[in-house]
Amino acid sequence: MKRALLASFFIGLFSASCTLLEPTVVDPIKGAGVVTLKFVQLNDVYEIAPINGGEYGGLARVAHIRDSIKQDFPNTYLFMAGDFLNPSLLGTLEVDGEKLNGKQMIDVMNSMDFDLATFGNHEFDLSEKDLQKRLNESKFTWTSANVRHVTENGVEPFTTKWEFSNVPVSDYSTFTAMDADGNQLRFGVFSVTLPSNPQPYVYYGDIFQNAERAYDIAIEKSDFVVGLTHVSINDDIEIAKRNQELPLIMGGHEHFNILERQGRTMIAKADANAKSVYVHTLIFNLRTKYLHINSELVPVTDKIPSEAKVERVVNKWTEKLDESLQNVVEKPDEVIYNPAIPLDGRDAENRSQQTNLGGLITRSMAYSFQDKVDAALVNGGSIRIDDMLAGQLVSRDIFRILPFGGSVVKVDIKGSLLKEVLNFGKQKKGSGAYLQRYKISENNSGEWLIDGKPIAAAKVYTVAFSDYLLKGLDIPFLTEKNPGVIKLYIPNENELGGDIRKAIIAYLKTQKK
Repeated sequence: MKRALLASFFIGLFSASCTLLEPTVVDPIKGAGVVTLKFVQLNDVYEIAPINGGEYGGLARVAHIRDSIKQDFPNTYLFMAGDFLNPSLLGTLEVDGEKLNGKQMIDVMNSMDFDLATFGNHEFDLSEKDLQKRLNESKFTWTSANVRHVTENGVEPFTTKWEFSNVPVSDYSTFTAMDADGNQLRFGVFSVTLPSNPQPYVYYGDIFQNAERAYDIAIEKSDFVVGLTHVSINDDIEIAKRNQELPLIMGGHEHFNILERQGRTMIAKADANAKSVYVHTLIFNLRTKYLHINSELVPVTDKIPSEAKVERVVNKWTEKLDESLQNVVEKPDEVIYNPAIPLDGRDAENRSQQTNLGGLITRSMAYSFQDKVDAALVNGGSIRIDDMLAGQLVSRDIFRILPFGGSVVKVDIKGSLLKEVLNFGKQKKGSGAYLQRYKISENNSGEWLIDGKPIAAAKVYTVAFSDYLLKGLDIPFLTEKNPGVIKLYIPNENELGGDIRKAIIAYLKTQKK
């Protein structure tokens, strides 16, 4: 490891509660140039407009925060730590015959003058073609030390299209800042992404080796280097252990705010959907090489104004969304439910265990057939919000949860096939084929039960399924042609089950508190 430039590099770190970690040596020199930087950090942002009825979030509000800081601190930078192109309800809309697939997010981020972004795992939900379009539309820089593009010519860096050339996504990015007297410093930012979303066109290098490699290269050209990562908190901790001079990691992936210290490294993650941002203040002494960091979590609420330029871009896209929603539901912002505890819409949980949100969806599916079914099933991969839902729910939220919609079908199915379906879903734990259930449970012996009674192989059960499941995509043998499917009823668009989201809204209105 090349550490020569850090022989006199000491880091003072503040937590959000301003507890100082004293450096081992402090040798201030009178007249030394001191440069103050502000890093505004976002991560895991899928919504461009405020959510929860406008209570929190909203990228125009974030722009106001950044612009307000920059008025007093010119060395202010805006960073995105991954997961912003997908999933979102807006991304499923078609404009000029083509799904947006994150186009709206790039448009808004361009208007915000982002400085740097890295890949999250959800960026690779997009097809190779669509991701390349988003990269080419970006007016900000992308960076990644471990993500590469698998092409016909081999494994290469992803590229962004500039006016006259294609520019490779680099392992790290460097920035120049200066004090009031014109004294300059250079800092570097490297990035790595967890390999949780394998795609044929994506190659993931080792997180830790590439973080260490990128740091070593960047520090040769920089006064200090920070991380911009999209990995688990445990992985961030390991990165910090392996790069002990690393002062700060701005991370994503967990969806809730975290501030942890590992050695001299502060690891910070903001809340998803811009419910909060982290504002990091970095004060660097050019003579002593002493870096002082203060990290503050800033809630993004309805008390914060919106930046007008960005708000116009946000409104352009939300108007398109409203036009689309009003063709399906009359009052998109009507409050329909107030859950006693947050509803768990996170991807990992809905693809690996029964959640309260999965139970609510499947309960609503049964309601769409006046509860004249024995059970209900939906694939966990249909739940796309990847967030915790707290506070009042409005109709629009249900469309955010299930942006792809679809109908609820009623199936008369043999118990033998039903058990096979349930076993397959269980085996696919961790994938979109994992099944969320209503009235179906498993006992300690691994036996499947409906209403507490073992499923009988010869018996025919009536089960509500999401229509996607009967297409044989997640569960290859579950199709209308399977002899275990005795009867299939597909509701028309005017029936409650004609759109699974309408069914949920209708059910929740009966439960509104």
